[in-house]
Amino acid sequence: MNTSIIGYPRIGNLRELKFASEKYFRKEISADELEKAAKAIRLYNLDIQKKSGLDFIPSNDFSFYDGMLDTSFLLNAVPERYTSLGLSSLDTFFAAARGYQGEKGDVKALAMKKWYNTNYHYMVPEVSDSTEIKLASTKPFDLFKEALDNGVKTKPVVIGAYTFLKLARYTGKKTAADFADATVAAYIELLKKFAELGAEWVQIDEPSLVKDMTAEDTALFVSLYKKILAGKNGVKVLLQTYFGDVRDCYNELTALDFDGIGLDFVEGKRSLELVKANGFPKGKILFAGVVNGKNIWRNNYEKTVGIITELKNHAENIVLSTSCSLLHVPCTLANETKLDASYLKHFAYAEEKLGELAELKTILSADKPAETAEYIRNKELHSEQRSGGNADVRAKVAALTEKDFVRLPEFAEREKIQKARFDLPLFPTTTIGSFPQTADVKSKRSAFRKGELGADEYEKFVEKKIAECVALQEEIGLDVLVHGEFERNDMVEYFGECLDGYIFTEKAWVQSYGTRCVKPPVVWGDISRAKPMTVRLSKYAQSLTKKPMKGMLTGPVTILNWSFPREDITLKECAFQIALAIREEVLDLEANGISIIQVDEAALREKLPLRKSDWREDYLDWAIPAFRYVHSGVKPETQVHTHMCYSEFADIIKDIDDMDADVITFEASRSDLTILDVLKENNFRTEVGPGVYDIHSPRVPSKEEIKAAIAKMTDRIPLSKLWVNPDCGLKTRGNEETIPSLKNLVEAAKEARAEKA
Repeated sequence: MNTSIIGYPRIGNLRELKFASEKYFRKEISADELEKAAKAIRLYNLDIQKKSGLDFIPSNDFSFYDGMLDTSFLLNAVPERYTSLGLSSLDTFFAAARGYQGEKGDVKALAMKKWYNTNYHYMVPEVSDSTEIKLASTKPFDLFKEALDNGVKTKPVVIGAYTFLKLARYTGKKTAADFADATVAAYIELLKKFAELGAEWVQIDEPSLVKDMTAEDTALFVSLYKKILAGKNGVKVLLQTYFGDVRDCYNELTALDFDGIGLDFVEGKRSLELVKANGFPKGKILFAGVVNGKNIWRNNYEKTVGIITELKNHAENIVLSTSCSLLHVPCTLANETKLDASYLKHFAYAEEKLGELAELKTILSADKPAETAEYIRNKELHSEQRSGGNADVRAKVAALTEKDFVRLPEFAEREKIQKARFDLPLFPTTTIGSFPQTADVKSKRSAFRKGELGADEYEKFVEKKIAECVALQEEIGLDVLVHGEFERNDMVEYFGECLDGYIFTEKAWVQSYGTRCVKPPVVWGDISRAKPMTVRLSKYAQSLTKKPMKGMLTGPVTILNWSFPREDITLKECAFQIALAIREEVLDLEANGISIIQVDEAALREKLPLRKSDWREDYLDWAIPAFRYVHSGVKPETQVHTHMCYSEFADIIKDIDDMDADVITFEASRSDLTILDVLKENNFRTEVGPGVYDIHSPRVPSKEEIKAAIAKMTDRIPLSKLWVNPDCGLKTRGNEETIPSLKNLVEAAKEARAEKA
């Protein structure tokens, strides 16, 4: 039985790609030096996979920023505003990814959205009526040849035609169907070129097949691949899916001339059922995704062997695979030097998952799998009792009733009370929370963590930064202030460190987007609040100003979604445990004079099931109540804010309104404020602050640009409900961009106020 993976992390074990790319952006290294760093990562990854005994090793799973953006460039779907800048091909790519502001022009980046139900973000392809879809890049072929030159014949990976056309944003009158033939021709040419290079297999990723599909969608998919597969030129094609099951198109998919089909048996609720009920075609290889590519817990070999044993009754040739790309887990446990072995033995990062595939291959090749040493060791591991139980927390969750999730009085009455209390001007201005994490902040935090800086000295430094931040906001003229979050490494990790039940890794970095990497904490046991987490510094910041100071918290759903969760209890149970802890913090902030409390749920949409039939019971029926419980106990005069970013909100906008926050800020700038129409159509009652500029780009928006955004908002949102703010926190930016941007924001709001007076 052979083994395969869908993709491997591309950031490097110690984030080498991130640091090299950022040096390139600062013009500290050349394009050649950046490529040299990237090649070193690629060759290391090839070597580690080859040594593991992996049979199907991917290539072209590497990107300088994002695989979907690579696909846009591969298919010539690059808007003219980027190509007309006259930059190098690499800098044109980065302009589309990050925006560009310089001597050759000023352009915003492409829109960015969450990649299905993950914390990874992809760049949305933009297709205009004049776009000419054709093969326009040599990257997949170059990386295949690079691997071949280094002794590895790979399985090149590309995002599929159907997924590309479904995820693209069409800016004119044409639709996906109008670009189908040109897209088919490009993929046929791609397969032809791989055939000429000697590729045996090509993996085509079609994750959009696991979403709800209409009859029209299925017809488009079938039409595309009947034509593409007619031009295979002797290359074997693996159609790879992940993040769910293909219940809407299983029979159509298996009837097509694919040589292999990859199905997800981890998140695919019905994948096993589909194979058992419909069979699997003879002559095709089933790539069975049985090793979880999204979580770090060791695979349960007993469960996996059971799945494969059942599949063997229906498929004659099975390849063991991951459920999705390993992009979504850290690189290696080798750099975890601080965690005790009692924890580490339960974990498998990307490199260790290669080892799991090798062990499963050995187990499943044995006459008696259950008697192999690997199987026995794994069973013993999974039978161990883990520490971290808290009966009191579990009892509190079990005792929750419907009334615990309801805040009184109702929204309309609270809104009147709060308007009178705060007396804010029209279009009140604020930020989302964090301010730039400058070099001195990172240096002091690092020194404190290493024991090189005492707690008193570190706290004085943080207080100094907060005082400077408050003074800066006063000077700029913002109406509602924040303390800057200089004490926080990450909006989830920081809170995890203050909660019992979490453990923390040292080097478990995962790519979120571009050069942005996160280090998710691990939910080990039952969650409870060990101590107040933000009260002291929030209270200190409020003492520095007469303006309202927001208390800044991360919500329970986002904390859960941006952690590696337990697999031995439900997500609902875990979310409610976290909600208990955050509620305690909210009430403490209120008791200490904090009148505005922001509870961010940036990742609310992230784990929404990909199929609508699963939305309510599997997610919304507990995710929305978890947030409501956090703030249901506060007084009517306390204003509760929340924030969401980089997701499609239209289809759950009523549920977002039902969170019963008083104010919500949205990421909106990269999507050209398209959410405004959705808010208007649904009579959104919550006060709202759609982001007026994109903080993930280094460019500085002009006052006129922000005024135009405000004008667009006032056409769709009642003036009394509109806030003005950036689209996300500012910690990834520098002061040189942040300060002029915020000054322009405040000036734009003031001028807009005057015009409406």
